[in-house]
Amino acid sequence: MTPSGGVTVRVPAKVNVQLAVGAARPDGFHDLANVFLAVSLYDEVTATPADELTITCEGPDADKVPLDRTNLAARAAELLAARHGISPDVHLHIAKDIPVAGGMAGGSADGAGALLACDALWGLNSSRADLLEICAELGSDVPFSLVGGAALGTGRGEKLTELPVGGAFHWVFAVADGGLSTPTVFAEFDRLAEGVEIPDPTASPALLDALRTGDTTALAAALTNDLQPAALSLRPPLAATLAAGTDAGALATLVSGSGPTTAFLAKDAESAEAVAAALIASGTCRTARVATSPAPGATVLPSA
Repeated sequence: MTPSGGVTVRVPAKVNVQLAVGAARPDGFHDLANVFLAVSLYDEVTATPADELTITCEGPDADKVPLDRTNLAARAAELLAARHGISPDVHLHIAKDIPVAGGMAGGSADGAGALLACDALWGLNSSRADLLEICAELGSDVPFSLVGGAALGTGRGEKLTELPVGGAFHWVFAVADGGLSTPTVFAEFDRLAEGVEIPDPTASPALLDALRTGDTTALAAALTNDLQPAALSLRPPLAATLAAGTDAGALATLVSGSGPTTAFLAKDAESAEAVAAALIASGTCRTARVATSPAPGATVLPSA
């Protein structure tokens, strides 16, 4: 329920069905061909009037969420307020359901959610282009959290081209103990790639076609993540989780983004439930969650 005078925004997690990574650029970033798919695990960010900028958080692993100005939700409020010459006096409450530091863009989702919630609360009526510009300033994954659905991210992932999706896909996400830092995973990618010529990243035509037609089998054959070897190098036990999902009947497995959450594509809802149960029983993960895609991007919820 939205508190009186507040605005609540629901924002989805993501899975990268393709993450092609180019060589490190002079600025330290990498060019990407990053095919995002929003999935039905959501955080909710509520903005209410306050005397100063404050953040609270509840939900799984809420204790791992920073409640200071390093939180992307706080930075979103600050950037939006600065752009309009106002003070970021707002209380942001985050109800977490996306795994924390799990490679599913939970922090980015909170940034996009806070941005949209503050824009509505303050009556700014910012254009979509303005909001996406602020999202890109916040981080590479934040624009997609606003957009949702499916999109190809190029550059460092922030330049989006929305993609058509022809049907629903069923997923299981296995949540690992602890997180993985995205910069640490990219640094390991660079270490593993030393002396190797890395091609320019491009989106897979087969994967884009599988999304467009809603073909689960074809999507399973096309899933790739260039960061997976780095994530497995830093967290070897993830290999056992991936194997458990394969043994349970998942059509395809991959590390989600920079990890350590692992993703499993299932043929249908019933199969997804069976894979989730088997993963939990395997003891190789903390929990497993079922979700579908595509999911809508950041959405203002009706007030109670």
